Amino acid sequence: MKRTLLPGRPYPLGATVSSKGTNFAIFSEGATRVDLCFFDAAGKQTDCVTLRERTAYVWHGLVRNIKAGQLYGYRIDGPWEPERGHRFNPNKLLVDPYAEALSGQVDWKKPIFAHDVASGDDLKMDTQDSADGVPKCVVVDSKFDWGDDCRPETPLADSVIYEMHVKGFSIRNPRVPKKLRGTYAGLACEPGIDYLKQLGVTAVELLPIHHFIDEGPLVDRGLVDYWGYNTLGYFAPMARYSSCGDTGGQVNEFKHMVKALHAAGIEVILDVVYNHTCEGNQFGPTLCWKESVTRPITE
Repeated sequence: MKRTLLPGRPYPLGATVSSKGTNFAIFSEGATRVDLCFFDAAGKQTDCVTLRERTAYVWHGLVRNIKAGQLYGYRIDGPWEPERGHRFNPNKLLVDPYAEALSGQVDWKKPIFAHDVASGDDLKMDTQDSADGVPKCVVVDSKFDWGDDCRPETPLADSVIYEMHVKGFSIRNPRVPKKLRGTYAGLACEPGIDYLKQLGVTAVELLPIHHFIDEGPLVDRGLVDYWGYNTLGYFAPMARYSSCGDTGGQVNEFKHMVKALHAAGIEVILDVVYNHTCEGNQFGPTLCWKESVTRPITE
C-alpha cells in the first residue's frame, strides 16, 4: 500500500490526528532507523513507512489519510550491543510509549523476547517476528466535549479520599446495570456516584488504570493480574475496564467517567508507579521502552 509521508512535527509525542492525516512522533536517541507499521482490524501487518525526519532525537512524520481507529506499532533498528546496553531488534514490534489506547494483550507463547530464549544466551539476537504477540496501538481522536467541566479542587484538609479498584468497585453491585459492572461507566453511573456521595467522598484514588499486561506465570495458571502494577502504556486506559471494547472507545468512556465525577464534586486521582514496567530487566520481553526510549551509554 502506497502512503504519502510528510515531514510532520516532533511534538507532541505519540499519534496526533488532524484534517491532513496523523502525525507520529517517537523519541529514540540510539536508533538508526524507525519504521512505523500499520495493521488491519485482525491485527495483521499491512505495510510500513520509514520515518525520515529526526529533530532532537525525536523521529517524526505525518502520514496522510490515517484516521482514528487505525492500528499501528513501531520497528526500531540500531546497534545490537548488549554489553553496552543496546538491544535494538527490528524483528520485534514495539508499542508507542505515548499511545492513548492499546488493542489486544501480550501472548507469552510468541517470540516477544529480543534475545534467543531457546539457547539461554541473552547476548544472542532472536530474529523471529513478534507482531502476533504484541498489543497494537490505536490512533485516537482526542476531541471530546468537556462542556463546563472543571476540577473541584477541594482543599486537602477537607478531602475525603476513597482508594478503589475500578473493577472491584462495581462488579458485584446489583444496582449497577449488568453490562456496566466492573467498568469506568459502572463507576460513574448514578448508583455508583450516589454511593460515594452518601459516604461524603470528595475524591476517588484509582488503583492503576494504565494499560498493563498479565505476567506469564499468571497466564500459565489461567489467572490475570488484578492490581495492575505491570504497566505497558502510561497514557492508555486499561481496556479491560471498558464497556466499549479496546479499539479506542475506552478513552472516551474514561473521559465520560471523569466528567461525571467532577460534576458530582468528586476529584479523580490516579495511582501511578514509574519505578518499574512490564518489561522487567534485560531478560524480560521487548515490548516498548527498551528500544523506543533507549539512550546510548557513554564511555
